[in-house]
Amino acid sequence: MRKVRVKPWEEHYQVLFGEEANLLREVLGEEALGIFHIGSTSVPGLKSKPIIDILIAVRDISKVDSFNGAMEEVGYSALGENGIPGRRYFQKAVGNDHSHHVHVFESGNSEIERHIAFRDYLRAHPQVAEKYGSIKARLAEIHPYDIESYQSGESAMISEIQEEAIKWYRESVRVESGQ
Repeated sequence: MRKVRVKPWEEHYQVLFGEEANLLREVLGEEALGIFHIGSTSVPGLKSKPIIDILIAVRDISKVDSFNGAMEEVGYSALGENGIPGRRYFQKAVGNDHSHHVHVFESGNSEIERHIAFRDYLRAHPQVAEKYGSIKARLAEIHPYDIESYQSGESAMISEIQEEAIKWYRESVRVESGQ
């Protein structure tokens, strides 16, 4: 049984992402249009489970399954959509602990904006990130061997942040593009 661990953010998360992004670029080649560090480890200062979450935007989601063998060769388990239509999901583990999660979406899928908006909002609003991190740490203490309860407990906070994050992100994009 995996233990839910939430710990302070570590600078080497950025290095781990960079190394894995390079590996994934080699595996997916030109199919990968963009590779992004998402999730809690992508937000400096945010307490998190020490798992590197990666989002990959691809040209054609239907082609991703043809890379399952190559992904398995570099340590990933292919889990299909894993509950989110239009996604391909991969996990890498070290021992009993997950080290990387890869979420693949076709370019233009709204899930890409949702993940990027959430990440960028937390980066720009450290007080919100601090509150979110504290809730994550408390949930890990309360539910150390129950990932479902941990995830259920954080989902209300995620939903609350996400709604505001998407509004903020869309406004930021409009301002940056001069609209």
